[in-house]
Amino acid sequence: MVLVHHALVPPDDLAGDDDPRIDKYQTEYDVKQALADLGHECRMVGVDDDVAPVRRTIEAWKPHIAFNLLEEFAGQSAFDYYVVSYLEMLKIPYTGCKPRGLVLARDKGLSKKVLSYHRISVPAFVVFPWERELRMSRLRALPYPMVVKSLIEEGSFGIAQASFVNDAEELRDRVAQLHEITGGDAIAEQYIDGRELYVSILGNHRLEMLPIRELVFDRIDEGLPRLATYKVKWDADYRERWGIDYRFARNLPAGMKEHIARTCKRIFRVLDLNGYARMDLRLHKDGRLFVLEANPNPAIASNEEVAFAAERAGMSYPQLVQRILNLGLRAHAER
Repeated sequence: MVLVHHALVPPDDLAGDDDPRIDKYQTEYDVKQALADLGHECRMVGVDDDVAPVRRTIEAWKPHIAFNLLEEFAGQSAFDYYVVSYLEMLKIPYTGCKPRGLVLARDKGLSKKVLSYHRISVPAFVVFPWERELRMSRLRALPYPMVVKSLIEEGSFGIAQASFVNDAEELRDRVAQLHEITGGDAIAEQYIDGRELYVSILGNHRLEMLPIRELVFDRIDEGLPRLATYKVKWDADYRERWGIDYRFARNLPAGMKEHIARTCKRIFRVLDLNGYARMDLRLHKDGRLFVLEANPNPAIASNEEVAFAAERAGMSYPQLVQRILNLGLRAHAER
């Protein structure tokens, strides 16, 4: 049983990567095809604001496991753990992160507090609840420059060049804009000038770090902010125009790969994650490593960072999908 957003159930006549509709359904289509190639029988179940389709499929079809591709429930990213909790109560195995890990990691402010408590370095930050008055005296004391993001949303939603702010007035204006765009809370975190790294982790107890990916800005002038904006993440033409590319990390300082592996595995355990996750890091010019966020159940389309890293580690895309399935079954058996 493959759980997807109700608007992302791939059409039966979708013809693959050459089909002009593929961009909308890429992850769902890739997972469906990989499961078929592996010999699994699967059904796509679209979910919006009601778990009834999930219940009906479980009762009528009795699936061995749910492959969870949901990133929201009832239009709210923060509610994605509702469906997973429902599966827990029904004792249905599922892939990816359990409810507690989703709650801890989805909230960027909460996760930073937990990580700070465990002495894992995160940028200085402040949370701005929706529709609460902003006090300028508080804003002026912050360590600028800062980057303003949604507290909950993923995929760089709401992040643009205007998210980089240099003073209290710019911060106030951008927070107000983001509140209007997302209808939710915002977070501002200190800008870390350095390399942006992405680290994928697979496992439940015994964890494996996949090869490190990096977002490289080749044509950005020195001194300008290097941000993973929404345009950077989702617009290939924009990346090509500005010389921005995702690559495997090269020339890391001696011992840094081992330090990154230890740090990311600690994050995985501290936030009570399981299955698979991607950590977004910043390596400061002075060699300090900062955690920007942890992403449980990250995007696993065949053209996403997790799949590229898995391929470099020797796993084909179907093997990655099967590995995720196996981890879900094992986690259920242990519970």
